[in-house]
Formats: sequence, C-alpha cells, structure tokens
Amino acid sequence: MATAAKPMKQRYGTKEYVYLWVGKNKTGKIVRGEQRAASEAVVNATLRRQGILVTKVTKQKFRRGRKVSEKDIALFTRQLATMMKSGVPLLQTFDIVGRGHDNPAVGKLLLDIKADVETGSSLSQAFRKYPVYFDALYCNLVAAGEQGGILETLLDRLATYREKMLAIKSKIKSAMFYPTAIIIVAFIITAVIMIFVIPAFKEVFTSFGADLPTPTQLVIAMSDFFVEYWWVIFGSIFGGIFAFFYTWKRSTKMQFLLDRFFLRMPVFGPIIEKSVIARWTRTLSTMFAAGVPLVESLESVGGAAGNYVYREGTRRIQGEVSTGTSLTAAMQNTNLFPNMVNQMVAIGEESGSLDSMLGKVADFFEEEVDDAVAAMSSLLEPMIMVILGVLIGGLVVAMYMPIFKLGAVV
Repeated sequence: MATAAKPMKQRYGTKEYVYLWVGKNKTGKIVRGEQRAASEAVVNATLRRQGILVTKVTKQKFRRGRKVSEKDIALFTRQLATMMKSGVPLLQTFDIVGRGHDNPAVGKLLLDIKADVETGSSLSQAFRKYPVYFDALYCNLVAAGEQGGILETLLDRLATYREKMLAIKSKIKSAMFYPTAIIIVAFIITAVIMIFVIPAFKEVFTSFGADLPTPTQLVIAMSDFFVEYWWVIFGSIFGGIFAFFYTWKRSTKMQFLLDRFFLRMPVFGPIIEKSVIARWTRTLSTMFAAGVPLVESLESVGGAAGNYVYREGTRRIQGEVSTGTSLTAAMQNTNLFPNMVNQMVAIGEESGSLDSMLGKVADFFEEEVDDAVAAMSSLLEPMIMVILGVLIGGLVVAMYMPIFKLGAVV
C-alpha cells in the first residue's frame, strides 16, 4: 500500500518532503523535475523565481519496502561504477538506479543522496550522512576517488570488494546453517516424542503390571520431566538465546571472548580464521591500492575483518606501524597470521607491490574457505545422520523393549 513520504529533517530541524512538479519555461516548453521543500507553496515560489509557470505539484509517495541490505549496497555500487564508466552523469545515474530499484527503501535512499549532491555536497559527504549503509571504509575510498579524479576506478574496486565480502559471508552462513537447522529440528522432534508419544506408551505399559527395562524407565522419567516442566525447558532455551544475543550486542568483552572461542573451535575454527584473514587482506589491499596511507587504511581494516580478536590485533599493528615498524614485523608480533601471510607481506613491502601481494593472499584464502566449506559439508552430513539415528532410534528401541519382552514370554 502506498503511504505518504516521511518528512526528512534538515540541518536546522525543518521538515522537508520530496515534490514532483510539472510546468512551462519562458519559451513555453513543458519541463518537469523534483525538489525537496517544506511545503508546496515553497516549491511554487522557488520555481516562479526561476521563470517557470507551474501547472502541477505533487508530493512524492514511497512504498514501504524491505530494509536496505548489504547486497543492495553492493549491487548499487556495481551499477554506479558501470554507468559512470559508460559516461552516464552522476546525478542521472542516481536517478536511473533509484527509480528503477525493486526495493522502495533503496530508491528513497538513493534519491535522498542525489538531492544532497544537487545542493553542492560531494559524493563522499553525502554518503557519510548515512553511516548505517556506508561505513568509513566505503566513504574513505569514494573520497580518495574524488580527490584523485579516479572515482570510476575506485567504485569498480569497491564494488568488487563488496561482492567478495558478501561471497565469504554467504559461505560461512551456509556452513553454519545446516548443522544449526538439524539441531533445531532434532530438538523439536525429541520434544514432541517426549511430550505426546511417550505418555501414550506409558499408559499401555502401566496395564502390563510388570517391571520395565532400565532404558524404558529412563526414557519415561525424561518424558515425565518434559511434560511437567516443559514451560521451564522452553523458557530457559528462549530466554538463554535472548540473553546471549542481548549481551553479545552490548558487551565488547563478550564479543571478544566469543570471537576467540569461535577461532579455537574444532572444524569451524579454521574456516572462520581463514575467512577473517581473507577479509582482512582484501580490505587492506583495496585501501592501499586506492592510495590511502597505510596507517589510515589500518583504521578501517580492523572493523572490516569482522572479528574482535583481529580488530584488537589490528590496533596493535597500527600503533607499531605509526612508530616506524614495518607491517611484516607488526603482523608477526600479534601471532594472528600464518607464516605464509607474513612472508607474502614481506615480499610485497620489499618489492613495492604490497597491494598486489595482499590481493593474492586474499584470493588464496577465499579459495581455502570454499574448499573447507565443501569438505565440512560432506563430513557433517553422515555424522548428523548417525547422531539423529542414534537419538531417535534409541528412543524407539527403549519404548519397544517391553513389547519385545512381553512377546518373548508369550
């Protein structure tokens, strides 16, 4: 459903809306456009001063869409880079992409940025007004492109960088999703059996008037606990999950401890470590290739790594590099990077091709993540099937043991 556009607060607190207008210029030619203003009267007054006879003014309406995702920003960056390389003017590019996007939230964001650029703001300054969508790394690269006159090139690199980061995140999520989903399904099935199926068997066994096997007694005791305290079990699980995420989002210490734990996990730990190193080296390569000084580049690299252990390590590296220590020595002092990474960085520093070497390291570890995820998936599938078989099969056997015993007596 279409809803009226939400007002936008300007620097001095004045609420403004986006208006579409149609009119005639001094030669009688029909012209049209859009303008941000506090009211329709302001639009009419502004256009009259420009010699335009206004025939129609309508407030722009925006549909509510899904939130702006990282994938939306990556796609927009690629479109912006492609159109600018093709010679399409910047403002026209924003207009084409914004009005043609299938997510209204993205369209509104891009049209707001376009309006800021139209009023004299640089592109990087316009992006900095929306830090939720454009982080410091993004804005710094755009600013470097504007200053160096190579905006199209840096946007292309930025789009490639965003696409690779999304690919790595997607692989890690897919690796985690399968076992998590199986665990949830297994718990739900077990809970249903304990609460609804086992009590029915219990009534049948009570009529036997005979002693039940120990495994059966154990399963019935567990079922009785589930039936009586199901609200405690489910409440504890959901409450624990909520408390975990609440604390995790608000406690830096908690995030650091969890990230360190994830890096030390069997099976998953090496994959997470490789993905973090791939993001770290890819980010530093992109920043350094754009001409951003090394110390300033490290400011953005730590956050882009996506791991608090490496973020703290990057701060130590930045501090040592700022005092004259080589990047290789500073990385070695953290004990966070494999020897191969340190050697490649050393070669890059000596040959003056640090960005190229970092890019090769990132390519290598991205391929390692691909291979590790594929190997883990093939390893987990049979393991999960065995665990589910033992769990569900054990419950079934325990409940049928009295029936088998009774059949043997008869």
